[in-house]
Amino acid sequence: MPTSRERPRPDKACDPLSNRQAHLDRPTDAFDPRVEAWRPDLADIRLYGRMAAHSYVEPTPARCCVPAAAVRRAPDRQAEQVSQLLLGETFHVLEIGEVWAWGYCGHDRYVGYIETDSLAGTPARDAPTHPARDAPTHWVSAPQGLVFSGPSIKTALHLTAPLGARLSLADHDDTFLALADGSGFIHRRHVRPLGDWAADPAQVAESLVGTPYLWGGRTRAGIDCSGLVQIALMACGHDCPRDSDQQQALGEPVPESAWGALRRGDIVFFPGHVGLMADETRLIHANAYWMATVIEPLADVVARLKPTTDTPILCVRRLG
Repeated sequence: MPTSRERPRPDKACDPLSNRQAHLDRPTDAFDPRVEAWRPDLADIRLYGRMAAHSYVEPTPARCCVPAAAVRRAPDRQAEQVSQLLLGETFHVLEIGEVWAWGYCGHDRYVGYIETDSLAGTPARDAPTHPARDAPTHWVSAPQGLVFSGPSIKTALHLTAPLGARLSLADHDDTFLALADGSGFIHRRHVRPLGDWAADPAQVAESLVGTPYLWGGRTRAGIDCSGLVQIALMACGHDCPRDSDQQQALGEPVPESAWGALRRGDIVFFPGHVGLMADETRLIHANAYWMATVIEPLADVVARLKPTTDTPILCVRRLG
């Protein structure tokens, strides 16, 4: 995954919620622009006193109100997609305009631009009856959660929610739960209450085998390597950063002497790539070689990398 370094200002931005002048001539230390919201003209209030900016603002939380919204490097629909925000996930808004909002994702602090119409609960796009306005109660545990217009699988499909999406639901009957705003119904087998997490990240990843490879993707429609690992771990209740280099801090290191006997769920890191072990010898990973999420022998992945790197495997991490 890329790092985002240039953050052009979106058009017609609204006034910041808080405005404070910096007393620094330049940034005080190194920072990671992927997870620290800073531009020369505007920055997160948390960076006040550390990073020089013209103004600082307190972020306003909003929720994604579409199945998946692109988080982009710049305020342009043709700009690089660096991640995706899923239905019900939080986006902390620092600046909002008619078309674009700038801020960071609540689950991993990833910074970027998202289309304003993808957010509910913002001053510019307040939707008082939208289900994303209500606090989530459940998460989508199926590869895709089908929301129907009525409490029957024979009714029209209202929307498709990706694995990991957050929904606010209420009891309806023994088969269906209702969206909080009454606009749709989802089968109980497609969701779990928040806190009722899956037990096996590898099993979650396996459910996405066949998904096309998509840079910045986090859904069954398209996913990338670190997105697959993040979704699999979050479904099991683990906090997980967005990019593979950030994910190398997860769990505990597996010594190189033990790499010949890896375990299911071990996280294997390569230069610019990551995957989960399905068993001792096979890797689950989303990759551009196959342009898909596949399970294949780890030895095959290593063999493809050997012509271009002396260190095909950087490290292996294991969750407790």
